[in-house]
Amino acid sequence: MVIDLDLDIYAEELIYNYEHPKNKGVIEHPSTQSSEENISCGDRITVYLKIEKDKVSDIKFEGSGCVISMGTSNILVGFLKGKTLAEIENLDKNKLIEIINIDPGPVRMHCATLSLRAIRKAVLGYENKPIDAQTKEL
Repeated sequence: MVIDLDLDIYAEELIYNYEHPKNKGVIEHPSTQSSEENISCGDRITVYLKIEKDKVSDIKFEGSGCVISMGTSNILVGFLKGKTLAEIENLDKNKLIEIINIDPGPVRMHCATLSLRAIRKAVLGYENKPIDAQTKEL
């Protein structure tokens, strides 16, 4: 079940992840990293991934932004630990909404997808692949 999110009311789980991010920090000597920002609202994120045998052995983020962007980042980063690079490349907006259990709506979707865009770019860069259309659309 996906929770509809009104612009003024954030789901408790998202707020909790915003206020108590377990996955926030920097990885020294990451295998890859990427930074993204939403120019329209000022949200910024940098993701750090440690990759071993085509799997994410560790992943962290740092940044600043709204409850949606930072709460989603914490949830998504926790979800991706142990996932393969192929699994990350196949993530899209619909899967992200399923993972965070919240539909932020079209106005705030750019906030929710900020971390996914950064993570996909980091993985594609690690694999020496060009940024694909799906990543650009996030």
